[in-house]
Amino acid sequence: MDAIKIVLQVLLGITSLLLTLLILLHKGRGGGMSDMFGGGMTSSLGSSGVAERNLNRITVILGLIWVTVIIGLALVMRFSVES
Repeated sequence: MDAIKIVLQVLLGITSLLLTLLILLHKGRGGGMSDMFGGGMTSSLGSSGVAERNLNRITVILGLIWVTVIIGLALVMRFSVES
């Protein structure tokens, strides 16, 4: 049970970092926090509609994996018998 717990914790850390990176890559919708981090500048990275859709899909899939890992980790911690 400890091996599963360690694997899920490592997976949670990796998915958390990747999810943060992908969210910051999204094109800013104007105003707010996105302007503070340079989202107000024009960039050719987010100009393609296909690239933005793919980034959205990858972010949603990674978010679902992140939630699944959290639920799995909670279940493992809840039902693990510690002696």
